[in-house]
Amino acid sequence: MNGAQDAVSETGSTMSGARLASNGSRTSVRRVWAHLATGQKTGALMIGALILFALLEALLHPADPALQNLDNTFAAPSWGEPLGTDQFGRSMLARMGEAVRISMFLGLLCTLSSALVGVGLGVLAGWRQGAADRLVSFFVNILLALPGLVLILLMAALAPGSLTMLYVAISLVLWVEYFRVVRAVTRTAVASPQMQASRMLGFGTLYCFKRHVWPAIVTPVLTLAAFGAANSILALAAVGFVYVGLQPPTAELGLMMVELFPYYSDAPWVLAQPVLAVFLMIFAFNLLAGRARR
Repeated sequence: MNGAQDAVSETGSTMSGARLASNGSRTSVRRVWAHLATGQKTGALMIGALILFALLEALLHPADPALQNLDNTFAAPSWGEPLGTDQFGRSMLARMGEAVRISMFLGLLCTLSSALVGVGLGVLAGWRQGAADRLVSFFVNILLALPGLVLILLMAALAPGSLTMLYVAISLVLWVEYFRVVRAVTRTAVASPQMQASRMLGFGTLYCFKRHVWPAIVTPVLTLAAFGAANSILALAAVGFVYVGLQPPTAELGLMMVELFPYYSDAPWVLAQPVLAVFLMIFAFNLLAGRARR
């Protein structure tokens, strides 16, 4: 009986802890949201709306984005096809949903990967300095010898149509900005009197990082992440526009633009859709990267 009571008590404690953790998460989200400026909130809402569109399209409109119907070429928007059809009679709603999913997925994945690598190496170089700093800085100078977009185009041309190669190429270019900013901020934080005092008092590396380095780098890293996502989406559209990115019949925004451009006078509303999607995504991430409210 006592064991059952203990189990019930332990379960109750666990549930109370879970509720407290959930309440704490909601409170943190509210605090972050309240700290954002109006422009940043607008950008976040636009990104959320685009992600919601991409997810709902896959769930509620299970049409094949590559299925052709030449009898239905450039059909005007209707209840059945709210965004009309393209030059091959393919559903523009299905193609736009797939294109936004690919762009968002690749943009966020490249941002996460490049941020992890850039922040890790930046903290290492700025904190340890010496040989580690010189070695990573030398590699960065080699990467900077080629413009980023040229490097992405070269790597994409090696394996046309490979999403993995595009992911590697874009991530390889993006991490450099994180490294340079984090390295500079970390060097300043390590040399600060507060950091020196913590070391003299015997605090460990993890404490010094959480107390002095992380608060200094988190804001510029989040700003770079928002710009990085926009740059990733723009780079994917750019390589698609010059036909070295994803290949037909994959629905990709840059590729859709170059395919629909010859028909701009016949169906301008169809060409406008991928252009508008790229504009909204880049505009939303740039708004999100704006200055936070003080």
